[in-house]
Amino acid sequence: MASERLHLELCNLSLVQYDQIKILMDEAYPELGGAWPQHTIQRLIDEFPEGQIGVIDGDALVGIALSVQVDYQRFSNPHTYEDIVDSNDVVSNDPEGDALYGLDVVIKKSHRGMRIGRRLYDARKELCRQYNFQAILAGGRIPSYHNYQDEMSPMDYIQKVDTKEIYDPILSFQLSNDFQVKRLLRKYLPEDSASVGYATLLEWSNILYEPTDTVLLSRKTTVRVGAVQWQMRLVSSLEELLKQVEYFVDTVSDYQCDFIVFPEFFNAPLMGLCPETSQTEAIRFLAGFTDEIRDAMSRMAVEYNANIITGSMPINEDGTIYNVSYLCHRSGKVDEQRKIHITPHEKNDWVIRGGNQLQVFETDAGRVGILICYDVEFPELGRIMSEQGMEILFVPFWTDTKNSYLRVRHCAQARAIENECYVVIAGSVGNLPEVESLDVQYSQSAVLTPSDFPFPHDAVLSEATANTEMLLFSDLDMDKLRILHNEGSVRNLKDRRKDLYDIIVKK
Repeated sequence: MASERLHLELCNLSLVQYDQIKILMDEAYPELGGAWPQHTIQRLIDEFPEGQIGVIDGDALVGIALSVQVDYQRFSNPHTYEDIVDSNDVVSNDPEGDALYGLDVVIKKSHRGMRIGRRLYDARKELCRQYNFQAILAGGRIPSYHNYQDEMSPMDYIQKVDTKEIYDPILSFQLSNDFQVKRLLRKYLPEDSASVGYATLLEWSNILYEPTDTVLLSRKTTVRVGAVQWQMRLVSSLEELLKQVEYFVDTVSDYQCDFIVFPEFFNAPLMGLCPETSQTEAIRFLAGFTDEIRDAMSRMAVEYNANIITGSMPINEDGTIYNVSYLCHRSGKVDEQRKIHITPHEKNDWVIRGGNQLQVFETDAGRVGILICYDVEFPELGRIMSEQGMEILFVPFWTDTKNSYLRVRHCAQARAIENECYVVIAGSVGNLPEVESLDVQYSQSAVLTPSDFPFPHDAVLSEATANTEMLLFSDLDMDKLRILHNEGSVRNLKDRRKDLYDIIVKK
């Protein structure tokens, strides 16, 4: 399925989706009687609407996760499936329950392999945190056990699945999502011949925190970002470059990052494949790869469940070259921000023209902006975006010398202070003398903060080792920004003298 046709979003299920729910459950459980009747789903939605979570692709329901509230003490001990679902398919929700019980997670066959199951599990975890539940509990089937029942006990089987000697489609997935097997449940679902009637009692423990009203509409309080300090190296093909990109996306996603940011012109090594020696022709040659790279990174954003800022790449629009950064949302949506201020080198050697639009993007992890390299040296742009509620500013850059880098670094730090936001800068390192204009580079990627008591004393949350290929991870506390805006030692946003001056956007 082409990534450009995907538009994945979380939703709370409604009864009007029952026909689609039935199709999913019939497809997943033919040997167990298929879907629950409509009255079961209706009761779940009526009694605990936030616990019934779906993933839609456009108008199509492609994944569901059903849950109820239960008493932790009761259901963290041995029980059977009938203790949850009675013979009339009635599932009871305990509104006073202090734990979340996971019932079913079902993914449409056409959308498997896109990590939708993990996305639903993450939504469940967020729900658990927001309701201050002690844990998520679940009775997990072990549907591959029947293949081994003559060779080993259920506990031996579970142990071998845990050590990855055996793959079980349900237990392996649950273990990979940080669930722990607490005990073996005997005769949990006797008619489940694939599991020989056994199940595991699984638990994911929660660290308690303040609840909010709704899980899907609430804003994240902690946002994790990963910056790629990219090593420029010769490549022999586009496929080789994309393999390197996917390696970093895969690695960063293992740390459950909400955002991954690449540097400006990270794909420039492809210019080494251009038969022409002219820099003008080389940048046009490079622009020929942009659509394919964008689409590939959009697919990665969906599959690895992380929003990707694609650094920047040249595009050829009716003969005019622009420098553009894409925001590939993990929902499948793609936004773009063109570089507005063009450096003399870009203008004279590559004949790049500046864009004319500036915007803040709404994401599932906050409101973000993108300024490409030179743009961050113009304070008006950051101020315009801060007035639109920007919380995180991403700055993909490409600099050759240390003084060039420091212009970007010091201006990015100023933007963080004056606009009371986080700023993430990411650049590339290494030398590539075979490609003109890539022979020297200097970079030290960093995450910069406002300068006040809740933040590090030097207003630097983290920074990479200079001129070394590496990944930089940081957790951004969004509540600190909200406190700063209202209770900071100084209030750069609130204290502007708009009676004396203002910024007027002409377009």
